[in-house]
Amino acid sequence: MSSILILGASYGSLLATRAAMAGHQVCLVCTPGTADLINAEGTRVRFPVRGREQLVEVDSRKLPGSIRAAAPAGVQPANFDLAVLAMQEPQYGEPGVRQLMDRLARAAMPSLAIMNMPPLPYLRRIAGLDADGLEPCFTDARLWDAFDPDLLSLASPDPQAFRPVDQPKNVLQVGLPTNFKCAPFASEHHTALLRRLEADIEAARYDQEGESLELPVKLKVHDSLFVPFAKWPMLMTGNYRCIGDEEMSPIANAVHDDIELSRSTYGWVAQLCLSLGAQPDDLVPFEKYAAAARSLQKPSSVARALAGGATRIERVDLLVQSIARQKAIAHPAVDRVVERVDARLRRNAAAVERRVA
Repeated sequence: MSSILILGASYGSLLATRAAMAGHQVCLVCTPGTADLINAEGTRVRFPVRGREQLVEVDSRKLPGSIRAAAPAGVQPANFDLAVLAMQEPQYGEPGVRQLMDRLARAAMPSLAIMNMPPLPYLRRIAGLDADGLEPCFTDARLWDAFDPDLLSLASPDPQAFRPVDQPKNVLQVGLPTNFKCAPFASEHHTALLRRLEADIEAARYDQEGESLELPVKLKVHDSLFVPFAKWPMLMTGNYRCIGDEEMSPIANAVHDDIELSRSTYGWVAQLCLSLGAQPDDLVPFEKYAAAARSLQKPSSVARALAGGATRIERVDLLVQSIARQKAIAHPAVDRVVERVDARLRRNAAAVERRVA
C-alpha cells in the first residue's frame, strides 16, 4: 500500500479513485472549502461502463483504500511515497500552492505529472532539446528550478472528465474513459512504484449490487519518454483549434469541419514528436483520434477558460511552436492557433485592467 499526494482535486480525483479502489491511501490538495466537503462526504466519480446504460458512481467512502483532502498549507510531501501533479500549469504558482511546490522539490520525492503541459524539468530529460529556450512558454519557469528532472515523470491525461455544472465540487464525471499513458522515471527503482500501482489498478474491481465490475481508466506504464507526447497532435488538432477569433466550437467540430486540415495538422505535430526521438508506436494514428473526437461535443477546457476571461492558460500551443522553431520548421495552422490565443489573452488582460481602473 502506497501513500499518494495528488495536487488538484478535480481531475486528480479520477486517479485518486482508481488508486483507492486498489487499496492505496490518497490525499487530494485543494482549496479549504473543497477539502472540507471531501472530508465530510467523500468524492464521487461517475464512470461509463461498457454494457451498462447508466453511469457507475463510485463513492470514495466505500473503497478499500482512502481519499482525504487538505489545503496546501497543511501538507508535508515527505510523508508520502509519490506525488501527482494534476493541476493546470498556471495553478502551481498560486499562493499556498507555490510554497507546497517548493516543499515538494526539497523533499526529493518522485512526482508524476498528469498535465497537458509537460513540466520544464521533464523537458530537460529530452536529449537535444533546448529547455532554457522554452521557458517563455511557462507562466513562471522559476517555479521548476528546484526540481530534479530524474525525479519527474509525465503521463498523458488522455481520459476526459468534467465537473457537472449542477453538482457539488466533490463530483466528477468521466466523458472519455481512456487510460493514463505514463513514461518511466530515470530510475527503475522509482518506475517500479508506478508499475506496482499499474498492477494494483488493473486488478481492482468495484462491487455494485453484488456484481464485481471492472472499471475503465487505468494507468499504463511505458518504456518511452515520448508516449505522453502523443497528446500534442490531439491538442493542436482539436483542443486549441476550438478557439476562434470570437467564438469557440466543440472539439468534434474543430476536427471534422475541415478533416483534411485536421489530418495535416495532426500529422505535422506527430512528425515533430518523431523528430524529438519518439517512435511511431508511441503515437496514436490520426484515424483513431478522429473517431474518438466525434464524441467530444463540448469545447475544450482551454477554449472555455479563454471565453470566460482567463488571463493565464496552459500554452501547449506556444510550446509546440517553439520546439518547431528550434528545428526551423513551422505549420500555418499551428501559427494561427498561437496568434488567436495570444490575441484572446491580450484582450482578456485588457478587460481586467479596465475593471480594475
